[in-house]
Amino acid sequence: MSNIQKAFEDGKAFIAFITCGDPDLKTTSAAIRAAVENGADLIELGIPFSDPTAEGPVIQGANLRALSGGITTDIIFEFVRELRKDVGVPIVFMTYANVVFSYGAEKFIAACRDIGIDGLILPDLPFEEKEEFLPVCQRYGVDLISLIAPTSNDRIAMIAKEAEGFIYVVSSLGVTGMRSEIKTDLESIVKVVKENTNIPCAIGFGISTPEQAKKMSDISDGVIVGSAIIKLLEQYGNHAPEFIGKYVKSMKDAIR
Repeated sequence: MSNIQKAFEDGKAFIAFITCGDPDLKTTSAAIRAAVENGADLIELGIPFSDPTAEGPVIQGANLRALSGGITTDIIFEFVRELRKDVGVPIVFMTYANVVFSYGAEKFIAACRDIGIDGLILPDLPFEEKEEFLPVCQRYGVDLISLIAPTSNDRIAMIAKEAEGFIYVVSSLGVTGMRSEIKTDLESIVKVVKENTNIPCAIGFGISTPEQAKKMSDISDGVIVGSAIIKLLEQYGNHAPEFIGKYVKSMKDAIR
């Protein structure tokens, strides 16, 4: 069984996204621990990239702050190695195919296994091109996590059947960011997913309030929140972890 499944064993999962190195790694470390202590079941760590095509302005800003602070992939690998000494929840990397490709897929994914990364999310990797990374991921026991978008249509069943770890259901078209309401017919998407796999599915993009989290968790196995957490880091900087802890608790309480 994938280690990622542990996040979904005790009811609905709360997945927190945090960009590594925004504003610095000391704050990232404290933010992750605050999230886990307050109920985060899985941590999605963003490896900053100069052209994050799936991200809205909030997470784009986090990428730029981290990169201007000198963050590199190697520094992040060492950071996770330290983090793993006392943080036991599943952790996945979210980055872009070019980051993995330019580092060397074999070298990157082998390092993921060595430091305790459970999965990899590459939002710009089309399902049809996943063979470029999938065999390497399977060789090292790192789940390559599939995304299903509102435009996936007749591809939903196909993607679901071959999914690993968990399925990332994208709630809305466009980029990440907080939304006042989510209008996509997600129930129909999740229904097709459930008919084709036992792998859990979590909904992300646009979820920021406890009310939205509750609504999304009612139709799926969990929720993913990124921009709202990054907004706290942008607002409070080094003092953000305390606020992130309170926020995560409010979201986790809503989906229990």
